[in-house]
Amino acid sequence: MWSNFEFQHPAFLWLLLVIPFLVLWYFFTHRKNTAVLTISNTEGFNSGADFLSKLKPFLYLLRLLALSFLFIALARPQNVAVTTKIKANKGIDIVMAIDVSASMLAKDLKPSRLEALKKVATKFVNRRPNDRIGIVVYAGESFTQTPITSDKGIVKRTISEIKWGQIDGGTAIGMGLGSGVNRLKDSKAKSKVIILLTDGVNNTGNIDPKTATELSKELNIKVYTIGIGTNGMAEFPYAKNPRTGELLFRMQQVEIDEDLLKFIASETGGRYFRATNNSKLQEIYDEIDQLEKTKIEELKYTSFDEKYRIFVFIAGGLLLLEFLMSNTLFRSFI
Repeated sequence: MWSNFEFQHPAFLWLLLVIPFLVLWYFFTHRKNTAVLTISNTEGFNSGADFLSKLKPFLYLLRLLALSFLFIALARPQNVAVTTKIKANKGIDIVMAIDVSASMLAKDLKPSRLEALKKVATKFVNRRPNDRIGIVVYAGESFTQTPITSDKGIVKRTISEIKWGQIDGGTAIGMGLGSGVNRLKDSKAKSKVIILLTDGVNNTGNIDPKTATELSKELNIKVYTIGIGTNGMAEFPYAKNPRTGELLFRMQQVEIDEDLLKFIASETGGRYFRATNNSKLQEIYDEIDQLEKTKIEELKYTSFDEKYRIFVFIAGGLLLLEFLMSNTLFRSFI
């Protein structure tokens, strides 16, 4: 009943400071207002009447209580209930095109480029509750792992299940971008975005990256490109141990076609980023999250449940009680 309780005019509560002064005033003046009769013997007086005379200050107490409740009523106590309704305008459709070639197992990001990406991408999805997201994976060719959907559970599960070996080797950047464009070409979202991540050079596929870029531009699809990999040398897988089947690693030069990634981003109105370590990769996705914000409207409805009436009723009841008692029980003592 009294949750979210507040006073609309709290300044009136200062009037309660008058009450202690009225109490002091009563105790200092009530003797002057009470007639005193000096007699030699009180045996003829009823002892019950004497008891009532001692209760006479109770009438003044009722009056002070009534006054206090009136002051509280003037302060306008009320319960305030605020209902919030979140309304999202047309959101953003996002496709994450992820390179899953063997080089994504390189260990310059920990525990590997692919595992580091999956962790960061999952956090990114968690921060996009009002957007639809799809997943495209590519290596020597590409395919849609998950069409654009608002079901974040499906998207996160898809990310967690991404692994190397799903697709033939190579890095077909043009096909990865083309698949992303194909997912978004019929989208009615106010904004369409592809986050294209790779750690290599386009070396295969039947779609030229520049052709896919032109398609993105025509369809008003913005592409953020991310080159993942340290500067210099990194541990790359080069073969499998014939006995154990475990991957063997050796140090190799990191090669990323940054000129191509910069061109794709520039032509489509996006940006190019370079992720050289785990923290930098996280910062990149954080920045993209800030750059692509869905407009949210928060509508607040406030209702006021007035509580001053109960204090007025109590004050009125106390004054009525004082009036009745002063004209009945205490009539001969007033």
